Amino acid sequence: MLLFCVYALVNLVVFGMYAADKAKAKKGAWRTPEIKLMTAGAVGIIGALLGMVVCHHKTKKPLFAVGLPVIFFAEIALAAVVYFKFIR
Repeated sequence: MLLFCVYALVNLVVFGMYAADKAKAKKGAWRTPEIKLMTAGAVGIIGALLGMVVCHHKTKKPLFAVGLPVIFFAEIALAAVVYFKFIR
């Protein structure tokens, strides 16, 4: 249960990063570097994907439009391997 709460909090923070960067983009203010958004997205992939969809942010950039879904499916595959090999 604790692990789930930590994972949810991480994804909430990542979603906030994407939402804040979108708000900064609209204002023409200083932006979060893409490498930070991508790295955060690798850790909190669900928050990153929701940030892209809900905020319509980075949807046209191939690095994000292709890269984040690839990371998502890789994490699902890794979780399945860990579950079936070590937990079940």
